[in-house]
Amino acid sequence: MTSAATHTASAAPALFAARRRSPGVLPGFGISMGYAVLYLSVLVLIPLAALPIRSAALGWQGFWDTVAAPRVVASYQLTFGASLVAALVNLVFGTIVAWVLVRYRFPGKKILDALVDLPFALPTAVAGIALTALYSEKGWLGAPLAEWFGWKVAFTPLGIVVALIFIGVPFVVRTVQPVLEDVEREIEEAAASLGASRWQTIRRVLFPILLPALMTGFALAFARAIGEYGSVVFIAGNMPMVSEITPLLIIAKLEEFDYAGAAAIATVMLLLSFALLLVINLLQGWQSRRNLGRLA
Repeated sequence: MTSAATHTASAAPALFAARRRSPGVLPGFGISMGYAVLYLSVLVLIPLAALPIRSAALGWQGFWDTVAAPRVVASYQLTFGASLVAALVNLVFGTIVAWVLVRYRFPGKKILDALVDLPFALPTAVAGIALTALYSEKGWLGAPLAEWFGWKVAFTPLGIVVALIFIGVPFVVRTVQPVLEDVEREIEEAAASLGASRWQTIRRVLFPILLPALMTGFALAFARAIGEYGSVVFIAGNMPMVSEITPLLIIAKLEEFDYAGAAAIATVMLLLSFALLLVINLLQGWQSRRNLGRLA
């Protein structure tokens, strides 16, 4: 046993080296890594690095005065708050839509499945115009809501949330759907045979399996909502301190040729978005390792 283990251990480095030398579909690690770094640098890293470099022209005091102005802070609160609410709504109802598409058969299922991807294909400006027409005070949906419940949707922060829900729901559905398709019903049947109620099966069996996908879908919907402009600008009303989103302020700065100010606001958005997504990804990784530990 000892000699066999020693032979296996001594053969491991040679086997590893042989695998590294074996040809693959793509070029070797060095060339592939170089292409990947160059591609990401040109398309992502260099443009993002230009934001803090351009905003440095303001100086620290000018930078702070720009990004901490009351109007700008109000736009941060609205943008991130509305994005968070929309992502949470999509997390709940997007999961329900994915469950229906996976677990049930009904007439028009393929049509519903195709409609989920409509926000991907529809230009955001068209979506904004359509939502504004529907939810205005004289629209098909806005008029009943205003008359029966007193809710004004268009040209309010509520309208921003509606637009962000519209553009974010496919991210949750398409992230959760394949995971649900891989979950075998025998697992639920086994839990039921052991005396678990429906709620216990969902909470203790299905939820741990779906949690990484749920967090990924939430992160994607949230990130998409933060940077949304086209579908929001029409329905928001764009009233300063009330319904003005941060991307609109950046566009306004650019139209005033205040490139440094626009870069400063964009830098803050970049840092906040990166921090939030980093926290979500860390939580997702922690949950995945926890699930693997349970299985082990």
